[in-house]
Amino acid sequence: MDLFSQQQQQQPQDAAAIPLAERSRPAGLDGFVGHEAIIGQGTALRESLKHNRLKSLIFWGPPGVGKTTLARAIANTVNSEFISMSAVTAGVADIRKTIEKARSNRDYFGKSTILFIDEIHRFNKAQQDALLHVVEDGTITLIGATTENPSFEVISPLLSRCQVLVLKSLNNDHIRKIVELALEKDSVLREKQVKIDDWETVYILADGDARRALNTIEHAVDLLGDSQPPLVLTKAIFEKAAQQKVLKYDKGGEYHYDLISAFIKSVRGSDPDA
Repeated sequence: MDLFSQQQQQQPQDAAAIPLAERSRPAGLDGFVGHEAIIGQGTALRESLKHNRLKSLIFWGPPGVGKTTLARAIANTVNSEFISMSAVTAGVADIRKTIEKARSNRDYFGKSTILFIDEIHRFNKAQQDALLHVVEDGTITLIGATTENPSFEVISPLLSRCQVLVLKSLNNDHIRKIVELALEKDSVLREKQVKIDDWETVYILADGDARRALNTIEHAVDLLGDSQPPLVLTKAIFEKAAQQKVLKYDKGGEYHYDLISAFIKSVRGSDPDA
């Protein structure tokens, strides 16, 4: 089944119940921002999509740079069923069920299947071995996403059957474009007439991570509660939102240290004695 399409169909009517980062995902490549060298007009990947000759891929890059978003946009561009799983929770049994579904798609409907595996580096050797034959014979087009070097985390036989594409951290122009698109298209933000007063703080807190940028915007809006529109997001509001988010959601984890570091940079940017 197309888990992404199913997810969209099952979304609650209250858009605010869905995280902004999820609501803001583009449906196709035309709305995808960043990584022009990989997916821009005239690139090998773009041409392969035009001619329906997509090969298995591994996206390697830090969190929040668009690995999952790009995989979904690709799936919506080609005439393939899209099945998504996380290597954290999926096992060999899930892979086998997916293979059966992909074979049925191919044999009875003449339709190809894209399998997206998030955090593919979390699969062990047996789980990765289970993919080899179906990737080799084209039953499944694999798109894996990883934050780790695939040369060390993906077995050589599977790695040799995939093209590795490196997705780098987004620059400030990309972050601004993604946020502006959210402000323009998201019904919740439009209703509240959200305005950004200090982009530099957004860039510092995001640190090349679009998901973090959108989460920061969303938390800042929540912080203002039922304030009457327009909602103007200032440096002070962003910094307060960042502090509260760290304390509430990630007291000791990696996000805690990343965001605290970004917050300190933001403070120092306005106070040389900080």
